Amino acid sequence: MTISVRSISTAVPPTVIQQADMRDLLLAQPERSRLARRLISAAFDASAIDTRHTVVSDLAPDSPERLDPGADGVAAPFFVDPADGHVLSPTTRPRNDRYVAEVPGLILDAARGALAASGGLGTADVTHVVTASCTGFFAPGPDYVLVRDLGLPATTRRLHVGFMGCYAAFPALSAARSICVEDPDAVVLVVCVELCSLHLEASDDPDVIVASSVFADGAAAAVVTGRPAPAGHLVLDLDTLRTTLTPVGEQDMAWTIGDHGFEMVLSRYVPSIISEHIRGALDPVLAEIGTGTATAHAEVPRWAVHPGGRSVLDKVQDALALDDAQMAPSRDVLREHGNMSSATILFILARMLRYAADSPAPGESQQVCAMAFGPGLTVESALLTLRRSDGDDRVSGDEQ
Repeated sequence: MTISVRSISTAVPPTVIQQADMRDLLLAQPERSRLARRLISAAFDASAIDTRHTVVSDLAPDSPERLDPGADGVAAPFFVDPADGHVLSPTTRPRNDRYVAEVPGLILDAARGALAASGGLGTADVTHVVTASCTGFFAPGPDYVLVRDLGLPATTRRLHVGFMGCYAAFPALSAARSICVEDPDAVVLVVCVELCSLHLEASDDPDVIVASSVFADGAAAAVVTGRPAPAGHLVLDLDTLRTTLTPVGEQDMAWTIGDHGFEMVLSRYVPSIISEHIRGALDPVLAEIGTGTATAHAEVPRWAVHPGGRSVLDKVQDALALDDAQMAPSRDVLREHGNMSSATILFILARMLRYAADSPAPGESQQVCAMAFGPGLTVESALLTLRRSDGDDRVSGDEQ
């Protein structure tokens, strides 16, 4: 049977920070070394990011916490001292407390949007919930919040994919696909949420500076099922999902818990490692359609590449000979939202669904190759088919 993503919806916090404002905030810290100032300017100016969203409103220069501190109804500053503009360094507990407070609203917005766009499915149809996140912890967690606040049955099966980093949407989708193969009537709600900005740290460390220039907050939800979609409804069939560990890179990308937030290791070698190994990592998934990486740009018209950063996108584009149109969805999401860890690849796929108004035409389909990178160094990839349902999707397919 064919297992499809019926819909994807995204949600972001209301606070938008301009990349230049964030750069200037970090440059204004008096304790930064001369080298760190050069690194901050270089990282932010070369990021290809214009805006990012955050749950920490005082990161915006026009926030009430910065402009009117102490006024009635104005929250206490979290990251920026309004008196002198100094970047504060909260311990891990208050950062995680903010995660617990902010996650429910975002995941519920994304989940409701995905169900509303799913072509007739609603809360009564959902049988399973799969969530993914690496930027905070609480139990019962996001999966429980969705069951409780969406009014799902107490018997709804739940799974949380935790602390896997930027590629976690792929294991979440793989789990959803396996559930639907096992139970043809299943409807799985997959939700990824990341509040990366909670782990901001002002530092001279190059890895910390790079992280501060790219990471942001957002949530995305997808409805996955083997049930036939209404005729004409645009779907993404989950054809093949693969994972590969590169032979090097374990020390170059990591995510650990520190006393002052979670600590990112993102070395300058990551783009080169991805460039060197991306072709071999994609060969197993592209073999499913009888092509290899040498001709992938011609055989696969649509691509969703996780924007770990601008240089990662540049390296993938060069290695696979992709054109600018094929890279546009990934670069657009990076420019408007930054890197939202596990949620980001769903933002890119949501953009594809939203703008595929006239393509493919009824009866036609287009291949999509999606990929993301994370600690390990892990490359997760998927081959999907973008098509319009004919109202009877019960056809045979790869059920591994």
